[in-house]
Amino acid sequence: MIITVTLNPAIDCTMGVTGYRENAVNRADYQNLTAGGKGINISVILNRLGVATKALGFCGGETGKLLCSLLDSMECPHDMTYLANQLTRINVKLHCGDSETEINGKGAEISADVLEEFIQKLENTVSEGDIIVLAGSIPPSVPSDIYARIMKRFSGRDIRICADSSGKPLLEILPFRPFLVKPNNFELGDVLGREINTPDEALSGAYELQELGASTVLVSLAEKGAVLLTGNCDEYRIQAPSGTVKNSVGAGDSMLAGFLAGLEKTGDYRYALALGTASGSATAFSGGLAEKSEIYELFTKINRCT
Repeated sequence: MIITVTLNPAIDCTMGVTGYRENAVNRADYQNLTAGGKGINISVILNRLGVATKALGFCGGETGKLLCSLLDSMECPHDMTYLANQLTRINVKLHCGDSETEINGKGAEISADVLEEFIQKLENTVSEGDIIVLAGSIPPSVPSDIYARIMKRFSGRDIRICADSSGKPLLEILPFRPFLVKPNNFELGDVLGREINTPDEALSGAYELQELGASTVLVSLAEKGAVLLTGNCDEYRIQAPSGTVKNSVGAGDSMLAGFLAGLEKTGDYRYALALGTASGSATAFSGGLAEKSEIYELFTKINRCT
C-alpha cells in the first residue's frame, strides 16, 4: 500500500473570471470545489490507477467535514485526524484568461499532542513493504523538520519513503536516505542555489541530491519533460506530450502518483517514468485531476513516440 501524508490539506475553490477588474464586483464564469493537498492528489490518482492507497492528514470544523465528503465523492480512501476548534483551510484559485492567481488559506493550529497522535496513527497504518509519501507544505504550527522526524521514526524498517517537498524540509530529509525525491526544476534550483532549466542541468542536480543522501531522483521540467536518476545511477529522459495546458494545479502530484503506480505494477523505471509523465500531462490538459482513461490515452501516445 502507498500511504500519503498531507499535513496542510485544503478545500480548493477554483473560479474562472473573464475580464477581471480590481476594486470591482466580478462574477465567475464557473466555479468548483475539490479536496486539495499534494498527498491527497497523489492518493486520488493512485486509486484511479488501481493501486492500494490511503490519504492521511488533518481536518477540522465544517470545512473539514466537506473535505472528507469530497474525498468520499472521489472514492479516495482516507483517515483524517480531527482537529477540535479548528477549520480546514480554503484556497482560492482564480483563472483569468491565461493567468492563474492563488490565495492560500492559513494552515490550522496543530498541537504537539495531536501531532504525536497523528504520527502514531501513521505507524499503525503502515506495514512492512509499504511506501509513505510525504508531500506538500508544513503548517506554521508544526516543526519545520517534521518530515525528517517522521523518517527517523521509520528508520531501519522495510518501508520506502518518498518526498515531494522543497527548500529546507527537503534538505533535512536527505541524510535519512529517502527512496525517492521529486522536485521540479524550480525547487531543485532553489535547493542547489542556481537555475535549472534543461534536462542536462536537472540530471546534474539529481546527482548532487544523491550525494546528499537521496536514492532515486525524479525531476519534472513542465513542457520540457522530466529526467530520472535511479539509485543504481541509471539515467532516463522523457519528453512531455503536446497538448493545451488548462490547469497546472496537481500536475506534479499526478506525475509522482503515476510514477509510483507504474513502479508498483512493473518494477520497470522506464515504464514508470512514461506513466508518470502521462499522468502529469493528463491532469494539466484536463483542467482537473485526470481520469484513468485520459492517462492511458496519453500513455499510449508516449509509448508510440519512444
